[in-house]
Amino acid sequence: MYANDVKMSWEEVIEGTRDFLSTEFEVDRSEIRPENSLKDTLDLDSLDYVDLVVLIEENLGIKLSGEDFREIVTFGDFYQLVRKKLAL
Repeated sequence: MYANDVKMSWEEVIEGTRDFLSTEFEVDRSEIRPENSLKDTLDLDSLDYVDLVVLIEENLGIKLSGEDFREIVTFGDFYQLVRKKLAL
């Protein structure tokens, strides 16, 4: 289900994102907080970023590239990127 197709609220986007990230990366959902490091919390390596890009496209219907992650440090940064791409 794509966020743009169903006009999800911003809160629904964040909650849905937390759900699929915690499931896919086997991380406790409570650890996915805006102030936490995306890379450290999800224990991402370079291949995991590829998986993350695919997950975002599948779950939110937006395309991201490696360049998009250059400035991403925290989940808060990540959420702002998603918000910008979804134009919410």
